[in-house]
Amino acid sequence: MAALLALLSSLSWGVADFLGGLAARRAGTAQVLAVSYPAGAISITVLAIFVVPGTFTTELIGISLLAGSAGVTAVSLLYAAMVRGQMGVVAPITAVMSCAVPVLVGLFRGDQPSGYAFVGMGFAVIAVVLVSRESAHHHGKTPILAIGFAIASGFAGGVYLTVIGLAPVESGVWVAALGRWFSTIIMITFVLVIVRSFNKSTFPWKLVLITGLLDSTANCLFQLASQRGLFSVVAVLGSLYPAATVVLARFVIKERMNRVQSVGVLLALGAAVLLAFNS
Repeated sequence: MAALLALLSSLSWGVADFLGGLAARRAGTAQVLAVSYPAGAISITVLAIFVVPGTFTTELIGISLLAGSAGVTAVSLLYAAMVRGQMGVVAPITAVMSCAVPVLVGLFRGDQPSGYAFVGMGFAVIAVVLVSRESAHHHGKTPILAIGFAIASGFAGGVYLTVIGLAPVESGVWVAALGRWFSTIIMITFVLVIVRSFNKSTFPWKLVLITGLLDSTANCLFQLASQRGLFSVVAVLGSLYPAATVVLARFVIKERMNRVQSVGVLLALGAAVLLAFNS
């Protein structure tokens, strides 16, 4: 069950990142997050109350604040990177870092994955590296700044995954829900005070709202998965989202995926099978 939940969270994140990156190219990163985050906050709160009931305590506020701060930093940097570079390149680079942090924490805490899991982890790391490779004949090179944003986004994302993944089991998904509300406050304040621009007539409302719902659902699924399986394994499965982002970028907006990247996607699928078997 943990593996299935983690894979579903990965799929939701992959689609959300693609849609969110697409929307950010049209309307700007801050504006997109100022709308997608409230939508996600409402949906995940409904899940926390009616679908996955947990114990809400004041002790969760501090950890939720950390989760929200790390989460909004990760997504903001990710969208900024996607605006400047290829989605199919940015997403995998981000995934390497976001995967590394929780895996190291899980191993440090005493997780003991099987041999299959270690092979799967290796496949996953190789997969995201291969998917990041661009063709030598491709002229749309991803700028160094975009790569830097992707690396920083991945580190912040890893911190976020670690925080919600290690939240108390009895809390249900309240840490993810409260964290999303904190992120919402941060982004709305940023848009009102710093950006001060929002074109309602041309804003891609449907795209952004769907992004918020998918992203919050992924957060919920990942937290549930981490409560039911080895954290280091669940973290890797949750970090396989670049496969969905790359495929969507290839077929929807026609970003070219070379043979090396195709092999990377296949390795990602193989990693999912091995890690699911371990779970």
